[in-house]
Amino acid sequence: MSKSASAPTGWSLSTFDDSVLAVMRKGRAPRGRPAALAGTPRVLRWGVAGAALGGVFAVVAFAPASWLAGAVADATAGRLILAEAEGSLWQGSALPVLTGGPGSKDAALLPSRLDWSVAPFWGGLRLKLAQGCCIEPGLELEIRPGWNRLAVTVKPGAGGVGHWPAAWLEGLGAPWNTLRPGGQLRMASQGLTLLQQGGSWQVSGRADLDWLQASSRLSTLEALGSYRIGVAGSPGAEGGPPAITLRTLDGALQLNGNGQWTPKGLKFTGDARAAPGFEPALNNLLNIIGRRNGASSVISIG
Repeated sequence: MSKSASAPTGWSLSTFDDSVLAVMRKGRAPRGRPAALAGTPRVLRWGVAGAALGGVFAVVAFAPASWLAGAVADATAGRLILAEAEGSLWQGSALPVLTGGPGSKDAALLPSRLDWSVAPFWGGLRLKLAQGCCIEPGLELEIRPGWNRLAVTVKPGAGGVGHWPAAWLEGLGAPWNTLRPGGQLRMASQGLTLLQQGGSWQVSGRADLDWLQASSRLSTLEALGSYRIGVAGSPGAEGGPPAITLRTLDGALQLNGNGQWTPKGLKFTGDARAAPGFEPALNNLLNIIGRRNGASSVISIG
């Protein structure tokens, strides 16, 4: 492992070239009664069934942490890896790693381990997360599975959801490994619930991700500014397709835009421009992040 030169002061981001994903193989039990039990007494059959059920409970109760690591890797297409997972599915820890996906050599990990505990409650599971560097104390996720649907409600800690060095994004590969972002990412949530149903995502409530004192190696400025990305859904329990907003809090680089997360992916339009007096310092960056249209740069995704 080697230390990332782009990590902000006080952070220790590490990078490495290769990652190993735990792969879970899922089987399906055959239907019907096994032929070997067809002629056995009912008491014996109940005993065998009870032993099998007990075995299932034992497997679930002592499921290793690697099961959760495998599920997270699958759900994120290999872009978030829980490396060096220890403990069990119900209580464990791991090192969160961002990668560019299968086959990518880009990867960046955070300086402290992520701890979790999972406990059942009526209607689902309650996931508690803790991480010294980045997660606010008291953060919980309530997970409610259902038929062809999954609901996840974010219950923030005392200071919000968490905060991360922007340099961690370099692990995702392009374009972040070119931008070499600096600054800090801070997330807050207001009654946010994510609902996956029928292959699409819906959102109720709101979450804001602030990029504070943002910087990039593509600019000579020490800081570009501070920005807020908002994710909000329609009112009501079911919510609606997530609406995305981008606005500038302060700074030399002015970013604004709106979009929506649809079943086909993100659709976003916005623009970037330099504040008066900063045009020469930001000209190169404006040429890269969008299509130039006079003094502004048009950003279009999807």
